[in-house]
Amino acid sequence: MSRIVGVLRRTFGYVREHVGTDHLGNKYYFIPEQKSWTGKHLRAKRMVEAANPSEYEYAEGSIPMEWDAWMRGRRKDPPSIQEIMMNLSEREQMKLKAKEVEEKDLALQAKEYEEGLVAPAQTVAKGHAAAANFGKQEISEEPVSTANTFQPGSWMPTSKK
Repeated sequence: MSRIVGVLRRTFGYVREHVGTDHLGNKYYFIPEQKSWTGKHLRAKRMVEAANPSEYEYAEGSIPMEWDAWMRGRRKDPPSIQEIMMNLSEREQMKLKAKEVEEKDLALQAKEYEEGLVAPAQTVAKGHAAAANFGKQEISEEPVSTANTFQPGSWMPTSKK
């Protein structure tokens, strides 16, 4: 069936040019601007034939960023394998550097905490400072005292309105 479709595409002017293949096995094609056999003008297209065509098996990162930029027209020329591998190694180095910086920051925070330069816990304020009831004790709908320690006004029943 695919052989027949290929012959028909070539016969009627729908030819795709293989541009490259990435390290994941995806194949990339360029279809130049042309006229169909009916005279209809067809614009240039870029397409990918996925190595794993099942839609449910698609995962983020199945297409490298460089090829994605080429597919969307953000770059004129398709990327080379060397460029993709170089960018991949740079991203890995960036992840390692970020991890080192995070570890140094956590160690500095621990040191400052031990020296007493930093408060141990964050202060959490409920509500917004512009609200009329900010900082005021809210009356609870749940009873908080027992019969022995009852304080008038410590609990208000909910209104059924």
